[in-house]
Amino acid sequence: MRWSRYYIPTLKEAPADAEVVSHRLLVRAGMIRRLTAGIYAYLPMGLRALSKVEAVVREEMNRAGAAELLLPAVQPADLWKESGRWTQYGRELLRFKDRHESDCCLGPTHEEVITGLLRGELRSYRQLPLILYQIQTKFRDEIRPRFGLMRGREFIMKDAYSFDKDDAGASASYAAMFDAYTRIFRRLGLRFRAVEADSGAIGGNFSHEFMIPAGTGEDVIAACASCDYAANNERAETARPPHREEREPPPMRETATPGVKTVADLAEFLHIPPSGIVKTLVLEADGKPVAVLVRGDHEVNEIKVKKLLGADVVRQASPEQVEAWCGAPAGFVGPVGLDAPVLADHALWEREGWVCGARAQDRHLVDVSLARDAGIRDFADLRAAGPGAACPRCGGRLEFIRGIEAGHVFKLGLKYSKAMNAVFLDKNGREQHLVMGCYGIGVSRVVAACIEQNHDARGICFPPPMAPFAVHLVLLDRQSREAAAQAEKIYAELCAGGYEVLFDDRNERAGVKLNDADLIGLPAQIIVGAKSLGRGAVEAKDRRNDRREDLSLAGFAEEFGIFWESVRKGWGLTGSAV
Repeated sequence: MRWSRYYIPTLKEAPADAEVVSHRLLVRAGMIRRLTAGIYAYLPMGLRALSKVEAVVREEMNRAGAAELLLPAVQPADLWKESGRWTQYGRELLRFKDRHESDCCLGPTHEEVITGLLRGELRSYRQLPLILYQIQTKFRDEIRPRFGLMRGREFIMKDAYSFDKDDAGASASYAAMFDAYTRIFRRLGLRFRAVEADSGAIGGNFSHEFMIPAGTGEDVIAACASCDYAANNERAETARPPHREEREPPPMRETATPGVKTVADLAEFLHIPPSGIVKTLVLEADGKPVAVLVRGDHEVNEIKVKKLLGADVVRQASPEQVEAWCGAPAGFVGPVGLDAPVLADHALWEREGWVCGARAQDRHLVDVSLARDAGIRDFADLRAAGPGAACPRCGGRLEFIRGIEAGHVFKLGLKYSKAMNAVFLDKNGREQHLVMGCYGIGVSRVVAACIEQNHDARGICFPPPMAPFAVHLVLLDRQSREAAAQAEKIYAELCAGGYEVLFDDRNERAGVKLNDADLIGLPAQIIVGAKSLGRGAVEAKDRRNDRREDLSLAGFAEEFGIFWESVRKGWGLTGSAV
């Protein structure tokens, strides 16, 4: 493709609203333009990058035995009301009425639609297993869209859905999709990690996120340095203390703590570490109170509380609710004598002799035994994992890194098939509910995540499988007949060799062309200029590491093939794909 006939509106400056590297570079490289908050147009270069991702996704989904279809973007409310998500999903679901006053929404995901479609089609166990997928535009009305393609309202997604006759079959489908995702991200040249995750609004009882490590990632990943355990910070398990201190504390006593408002204040006032304090957090779970106990230096993980209770909504109680439910002001609530369900984190199992609120203003209890004084004998994993925490699998240390969620696989079980009565006949002629899974990849987010992971001060460094073109051919001086003739010859040779080439044939200054080449970040650059031509060669540059070498004009095709293979190997890719 000749630049002079293409549309690549590069910019010297990034827009003021661009907060992260990928947003700045995608706009500057002429790949996207903002239409309105969280909604972008994909310009030709950006669309080519998206198409490269889609091609790899399609190949691996087909290889895994999935079949592609395309579902409507506009969805009737009736299906969402059947599943219970019409109100549960929240304001991110863009709802509207059509001319017949029927409630509809723009699809943020398609569990309801695919279940509604197939519940009348899949009638026999002989039709199972089945995996269907689509690549389609989704819409989620984010309250604060930001970071360009990383958190937009409109985005491109691959979503797949599996249907099986039993849990064993569903596990096999899940494993097939997990393996397909692993191949997809490896083929795209990305560094990634599959982590255990919370299922969120999609539902189900088991899921993994495919995270792209990047400093600007919105998610925190807990990963063990000694084994393969990794989890999203919302789901990261904490290890139960290996030993319990068998010591009966002295009788509980009350002490005045005037002016003390925080754990840090209390620790300083009593000359004890925060780890010796029990923090009592009052939460509202489906409209009812629950008290959660954690160590003073730990934080409650509300996702874990929600899962343990099987609740739909868990949130922090207001100060008015705390006082009404517990008979004490917020900050002084404790478990002793509390007339509300109490859950205790398993870090508190380690010993007795705690300090906690006395359920009275400016008063605390000292030498509290949770078993003796509060009747607590059961403990669960309820806290957020923190730096230095022990790995729940091997006991090693957890490390915390930032990442971008690029893919998510869910084991849905019977969540949608039961709610929407999607059944089949088993081999005995009895009705059974379909066992489902769903699997998403944010195609447009993958492009942004790739740039967050692969860039330098000059611009993007695209891995070969995702690059809009493989080779950037730069003619430095269009007025030189010799240089122009050699560039045309090289362009023809590369195209004949099957390489996708962007030929910068503009009548621009050399500096502008070289800066644009680095900004766009195609994997290989071929620079045709007077200096190298004087040596009977052209310069080849590996954009990722700035490695340069001369390729002779006489043996250009063969020498470039060797150079291109070295570029691919630098990305950990093998084979001679162009």
